[in-house]
Amino acid sequence: MNSFLCVWRPQDKQSWQNEYEIYNLSGMRHENLLHFLGAEKRGNNMDIELWLITAYHEKGSLTDYLKANVLSWSELCHIAQTTARGLAYLHEDIPGLKDGHKPAIAHRDIKSKNILLKSNLTACIADFGLAQRFEAGKSAGDTHGQVGTRRYMAPEVLEGAINFQRDSFLRIDMYALGLVLWELAARCKAADGPVDEYMLPFEEEIGQHPSLEDMQDVVVHKKLRPMLRECWQKHTGLTMLCETIEECWDHEAEARLSAGCVEERMVQMQRLNNVTAPEEIVTVVTMVTNVDYPPKESSL
Repeated sequence: MNSFLCVWRPQDKQSWQNEYEIYNLSGMRHENLLHFLGAEKRGNNMDIELWLITAYHEKGSLTDYLKANVLSWSELCHIAQTTARGLAYLHEDIPGLKDGHKPAIAHRDIKSKNILLKSNLTACIADFGLAQRFEAGKSAGDTHGQVGTRRYMAPEVLEGAINFQRDSFLRIDMYALGLVLWELAARCKAADGPVDEYMLPFEEEIGQHPSLEDMQDVVVHKKLRPMLRECWQKHTGLTMLCETIEECWDHEAEARLSAGCVEERMVQMQRLNNVTAPEEIVTVVTMVTNVDYPPKESSL
């Protein structure tokens, strides 16, 4: 396995420590989570280097991949499904594992930059520097609500109106997942229409460097979301994806889908890819009709 070394600055020690602790929790080995190999502190307090060693995936982040590539329907389904599977596993509370009890974990910085792609386009979620664990009977600790990347912040995060409970943090992840799914849709060639150049969520509305006030105005006050193109509605699978996206980024946190539900939807979407298209059926029927078979003996 190829490895990747990330060197953290001393001022980011808290994030490094948090990521190290999250990776060392029970049950954190999963195909759709970035594989952790080790961590080290190098040097002294005056000149310290914080190392984090993980698996290396040469295709890089989903952001970088979408900038350079358009997706087939099959590729979109695979990336979406494996991303949702990773997030569903992260969110799940799993007792009784061989190495102990895996708590529910909110990522708190879901974005396409923090999703890496393996050589076969299987997604794995990375960067747990802001992740929050939720263990039964234990306090969530010193939790700050307004964290993450502005562009992907849910309305309640932008408003500073978070209910500091486990499910509230999991729903914040789901809002961000909706934006990532939109990024996938925008770079898919399955619809009968042009594929736009890659853009970040809300880049069309407020540019590449939005302020917190910009995001509050667009997401909270105007309740805008990135545009779902009309041509997407003419493709059965993309129609289902659009419905899923809208249910993920719903303004009301309680109305958002769970990661497990999104994973199930993506499985259904992928099945649509295996259904023979109507024009293909017509072609097959025509071919069969034009073949001369010997008369069939009567069974009567």
